[in-house]
Amino acid sequence: MQKAIARGIGKKERRHASPIPGQTGGEKVRLYAPELCMVVLLISAGLCHAQSLTPRAYVITPPHFNAITMTYSFSEGATLFNPALPVTDARSKFSAPDINFVHTLNFFGRSANIAVLLPYVVGDFSGNVLGNFASTHRSGMGDLAFRFSVNLKGGRAMSLQEFRLWHQKTLVGASLLVSAPTGQYESSQLINLGNNRWGFKPELGVSTRRRNWVLDWYGGVWLYTTNPEFYSHNNYYPGINTLSQNPIGATELHLSYDVKLRLWVSYDLNYWYGGRLILNGIERPESLISDSRSGVTGSFPVTRHGSLKLSYSDGIYIRRGGNYRTLSVGWQYSWLGSPN
Repeated sequence: MQKAIARGIGKKERRHASPIPGQTGGEKVRLYAPELCMVVLLISAGLCHAQSLTPRAYVITPPHFNAITMTYSFSEGATLFNPALPVTDARSKFSAPDINFVHTLNFFGRSANIAVLLPYVVGDFSGNVLGNFASTHRSGMGDLAFRFSVNLKGGRAMSLQEFRLWHQKTLVGASLLVSAPTGQYESSQLINLGNNRWGFKPELGVSTRRRNWVLDWYGGVWLYTTNPEFYSHNNYYPGINTLSQNPIGATELHLSYDVKLRLWVSYDLNYWYGGRLILNGIERPESLISDSRSGVTGSFPVTRHGSLKLSYSDGIYIRRGGNYRTLSVGWQYSWLGSPN
C-alpha cells in the first residue's frame, strides 16, 4: 500500500512501516484507498469554492464600469482526515496568484455584472501514511471561473450622474458562478490543481446599508457534475473510477464600515455543509463537510483608479479538509468606459 499511495501522492521518504497484522498488502489497499482518495479530493475541491469570503459582492456600480484585480494569496495549515484513516500530520502550503476581470452592464433595466477569474496555484502537500512520509509539489493553472450577477431589487441601472445622487438602502441580487474543468489534471494522480468536472453555484445575496455600515448576506449551493476519471489508469487502480459529490450549501455574512470614500474594513464569516462523496456509485457518509471560517478584509484607495485590498482568514470549525490560514494581497485598477 505504501508504494501505491506514494506513487499517487508524489515522492516519498520511508519511515518505520508497520503492516496491520493478519492483512496482506492487497487487503490494505481495499481498506484504505477509497477513503484516502475522497479526502484528497476535499483538499483540492474546497480551496476556491465553498470557502470563499467576499464582502460587498452585490454592491452595484454604474454600467460600463470595469475593474481588473490581481491577487496573491498564501495559505498554510493542517489537513483533517477521517480519524479511522492511517494518515497523520498532513499539511498543505500553497500560493495562488490570480487575475479577475469585472464588467458592469444594463440588463433589462437592472444593474448587472460579469466576471472572469483565472487562477494559478503552486503548492506543497505532505503527510504520514502508515508511518511513511509522503509529499508532493504541484504548480499549474486552476479551474477557470465565470460569474454573472444581476440586481433584483433596490438598484436599477443608472447613469453616472444618477448614480452620484443615489443612496443605497437594501439591495437584493442573484448570481450564477460557473467553474469550468480547465485546470491542470492528471487522472493517475491523487492531488490535482483542477477538479475535472463542472461546478455551478446559484446564489441569492442581500446588502443593507445604514449610514456608514453595510451588512451583506449570501446563500447559495454548489452543484457538481461527475468526475469520469478519478485516480485511474495507474498501478493502484488500472481501471476507471468515477467520483460524484452531493450539493454543498454555503452561506456568508459580512459586516463592513466605510471610513471614507473607497476606504472600508469588513468582518467576514461563512459556513458550508454537505458534499458527501460518491465513489463508483457508493456514497461515503464519512465524507460529510461541516466547516466554517472567519476573517477580516480591508480596501484602501491608493490612486484615483487604483486600490489595495488586504484580507486574512482562518478556520473556526473544520470537520473535513483544510484548516488553513490564508493571507491575500490584491491590487485593483478600475475605470468607467464609454456608454457607446
